[in-house]
Amino acid sequence: MKFAVHTVLGLSLVLAAPAFAAPAAAPAPVAAPAAAVAPSAAHVKAVQDLLGAMQVEKLLRGVAGRSRYQSAAQRQAVFAKLDKTPPAEVQRRLAGPLAQVISAETATEMTRFYQTPYGKQLIAQKYDSAPQIVMSGMKPVLAPEEKKERKRAAYVKASKELADAQPAIEREAFQLLQMINKEKR
Repeated sequence: MKFAVHTVLGLSLVLAAPAFAAPAAAPAPVAAPAAAVAPSAAHVKAVQDLLGAMQVEKLLRGVAGRSRYQSAAQRQAVFAKLDKTPPAEVQRRLAGPLAQVISAETATEMTRFYQTPYGKQLIAQKYDSAPQIVMSGMKPVLAPEEKKERKRAAYVKASKELADAQPAIEREAFQLLQMINKEKR
């Protein structure tokens, strides 16, 4: 058993050595849809609708909860400002920057998905439910129509694009949180 552990550790060091020897490559920038032109009003509206369906204001509260504050009073002040900020304003303010990384087609397809009963269930599980115990090998039970829906080419493509845009969504949410925190309310 010791031999196997030592072998695995030795191989991991050998395989990891080239990664430490070479300088780290700069991360690839998130590709903007098609061209780097300003998104149209319809495109921004589609992204805003997607953010509404995703209940992105709850994501903003999650970002605030994970942030570090100098004191408990500062944390309470930030959450008080978030409570006073309407969800529609959060969606409006995030839609412009996120339209650079989320295509109109993806926004439309994922908005449609999040408005289905299964999509609403996923959003509720993401934001409104308590932590759940997940055992290895467990898979969610999907209705046959949901399985078919999730195999559609448009959904698969849009889901991948939205997953790829997730770091940008988190970054923009954090920046918006900072702006809201600086505002006088």
